[in-house]
This record gives sequence, structure tokens and C-alpha cells, in this order.
Amino acid sequence: MSEEKSSSFEARCGVIIAIFAAIMAVNDLVAGKYGDDEIIGTNDKAAAYMWYQSKSIKETLVDGERSLLESLQTAGAIKPGAEKAIDEHIVSLRMKSARYKKEKNEILKGSQQVGKDNWVQDLNGELGKIIGAQEIENHLSVLAKAGDRFDLSSLFFQLCLVLGALSLILKKQSLQHLFFSGMCILGTMGLGLSLWTLYVIT
Repeated sequence: MSEEKSSSFEARCGVIIAIFAAIMAVNDLVAGKYGDDEIIGTNDKAAAYMWYQSKSIKETLVDGERSLLESLQTAGAIKPGAEKAIDEHIVSLRMKSARYKKEKNEILKGSQQVGKDNWVQDLNGELGKIIGAQEIENHLSVLAKAGDRFDLSSLFFQLCLVLGALSLILKKQSLQHLFFSGMCILGTMGLGLSLWTLYVIT
């Protein structure tokens, strides 16, 4: 290869390497953002399930109290004259239990899934704002897949840069063009995968 052709090839190859390196940097930046979102989502999911569990405990306590009062009624162990107050309290406990069931359902599925008629759990004083634990799980699943694809895209870019560097140091023209072509193919695959992942998750 003549010195002029070699210089032209090195310049062209250097520019393409720089472009793919810049794209890889942007890809890693975007992947990091979605990685942070995944961490936040995991914390939100844990908090949602803890909230759900607290409602379950309250529901269990209310149901236990109601069952005890109903058992005492059935056994005739209620003091004469207290029946009305006990009946009213049992009705109150049934209403509480039904409310806890609705709250649990909204916390699990989310406000949008249960519909406006079933909004009972407020968030900062507002109804209809609950993002359900299952919704968070589905979003996390999407983020996890996106993270895997961004990682694969980053691998393609890294291999692409390695091939580009090798094409610059090799002296044999056929090998130079082989590694240069490999660099372009892997870089294009990395870019395509990165763009496709962004399209899927946005």
C-alpha cells in the first residue's frame, strides 16, 4: 500500500473509530440512566409490597376481631343490653375489612387498573394516583430487558473499537480491510440494537 493510500485509510478509519467511540459513550450514558430507573423501581416495588403487607395485617386483625365477636354472639356470651352495640361494631368491622380488601387490590394492581369506582387509597391526599406493585414489576421487566440489550450493544461497540485499532496497526492491506469491515459491521449492529432498544422502551 502506498504511503498516501495508507495515510488516507488511517484518517478514514480514525474518524470512524472516533464516531463509534462517541456513540458508545452516549449508549453507556443512556444505559446508566435506565439502570438508575431500575434501582428506583426495585425500591418502589419493595415499598409497595410492604404497604400491601401492612394492609393485609390490618385486615387480618379486623377479621379476627369480627370472628371473635360473632363467635361470642353465637355462644350467647354477650351481656344483655349490649347486643345492639356489638352488632353495630361487627358491621363497622365488616366495612373496614371490605375497605382493606379494596385498598390492597389498588396497591397491588394500581389505580388505573381497578377503575375510578374502586379508588379508595389516596396518595398525598389524592385518589387515583397509586402505581400498583404489579405495574412496577412489569416496568422493571422492560427495564431489565433494555439493560441487557444496552449491555450487548456496548459489547458490540467495544469489539468494534478493538477491530478498528487492529486495522490501524496491521500492515497487510487485506487484513486491514477485513478488520475495518468487521469494525463497521459491529458498530452498525451496536447502533441498531441501541436505537431499537430506545424505540421499544419509549
